[in-house]
Amino acid sequence: MSRSGAPEPPSPGGPGSAAPSRILLSRLSHPLPGPAAAEPGAAPARQVSAPQRLSMDASKKVDLKIIIIGALGVGKTSLLHQYVHKTFYEDYRTTLGASILTKVLPVDSTPLKLQIWDTGGQERFRSMVSTFYKGSDGCMLAFDVTDRESFEALDNWRDDFLEKVIPREQDFPMVVLGNKIDLSDRQVPKETASAWCKEKDIPYFEVSAKNNINVAEAFETLAKQALSTYKGILESYLTDSIKLTPSDKPKQRCC
Repeated sequence: MSRSGAPEPPSPGGPGSAAPSRILLSRLSHPLPGPAAAEPGAAPARQVSAPQRLSMDASKKVDLKIIIIGALGVGKTSLLHQYVHKTFYEDYRTTLGASILTKVLPVDSTPLKLQIWDTGGQERFRSMVSTFYKGSDGCMLAFDVTDRESFEALDNWRDDFLEKVIPREQDFPMVVLGNKIDLSDRQVPKETASAWCKEKDIPYFEVSAKNNINVAEAFETLAKQALSTYKGILESYLTDSIKLTPSDKPKQRCC
C-alpha cells in the first residue's frame, strides 16, 4: 500500500503474477517502471493504461530465443551461418548437441537480439536436443527438398517440440524452411510442402543456404512473429497486473 492509499501492483515473482509471463517477461533488458507514490497533498497520479506503458518501453532491447530443428543433414548450421555471417561453408560437420549464435536487428522500431540455437538432428540425440526447447520464443523447422524422408519427419519434429515447450500453444511462432533449392535432384515438390504448411497455418519458405536465397526473409518473419507474441503476453500481463485503483469498490453497509 502506497502513501496515496492506492494498492501497489504485484511483483513479477509474487503470488499475483501471471504464469505465462514467467519466461518472456524475464527477458526485458530493463524492468518496467513502477508507479510512484504520491506526496501528501499532491494531485492523484494519472492512470497509465497497459498499451501506453508498453509503448513507453518500445525502444528497450528485447532478447528472444529462436531454435532450429530438423533431420540430420538438412543444412541447419549452413542456414544459421548464412544469416548471421553471410558465409556458406562447403565442408559438412555434424552438430553435436547445440551451438548458439546471436544476431541484433531492429523489428518494428524495437531493438531485437536473437539468440539462435542450432541443434543436432541425430535421432540418438533426440532426447538431449529436446531439452533445448525450454524458453524458446520461436521455432524454425528445416528440411531438405532433395530428401523426402527429412520432409516426412517434420510432423514428428513439430509434435515433439509442441509437447515439450512451455506453455504449449498450437499457434506457437514457427516457420518451415525447404532448403537446398539450388540442387537439381529435388524429391519434395513445392506444392506438397506448401500444402502441409497451409494445413497447419505455418509460413513456408523455399531457401538456399548456399546461394543465400530467402534466408534473411525466413529468419526475419519468425522474429516478427516471436516479437508480436512476446508483446501480446507482456500487454496481457500488464493489463492483469498493473492497476492503480481497486477494481472492486467495497459495498456500502446499511445502518
